[in-house]
Amino acid sequence: MALFNTSSKSEQSDAGLDQITTIIAQGAVLDGPLTTKEGTRIDGIVNANVTVNGSLIVGQEGKITGTVTATNLFLAGDIHGNVSVTNGKVEISDTGKLIGDLSAKTLVIDENAVFQGQCTMTTEKTSAETAKERAVGGKEEENNEKKRLRLTFAQPFKY
Repeated sequence: MALFNTSSKSEQSDAGLDQITTIIAQGAVLDGPLTTKEGTRIDGIVNANVTVNGSLIVGQEGKITGTVTATNLFLAGDIHGNVSVTNGKVEISDTGKLIGDLSAKTLVIDENAVFQGQCTMTTEKTSAETAKERAVGGKEEENNEKKRLRLTFAQPFKY
């Protein structure tokens, strides 16, 4: 029973955040790679690469030095390293600091947030773009087939 849960299901899905199953608490220091399969929150220090197959929340006291890969990222702490969230959303809060390159589909940067690096915005092709590529590709294949046929029949036959 969710008597005290006041947020609706649509609000939870709008946030794009998974249930948090792994927490690196404030005061904890991890000197080695971190890989998790679900949502993760880091309030401590991680001195290695972080790979999360889910959403990653870096709290105000959280610090990561290394490459970060996640489905979604909410950054209120510090990351020194490249970040890859190619199909998800990156949100850097007003206390967040990202020093490194970023690859994401969606990016939100609050006022007073720090981001130093290059940003690559990834996009999924729309159905219209895909259809256009198929149509153009199909015509090219048809033209190539016609050229092959012309070459084949242009040579004289010897009896």
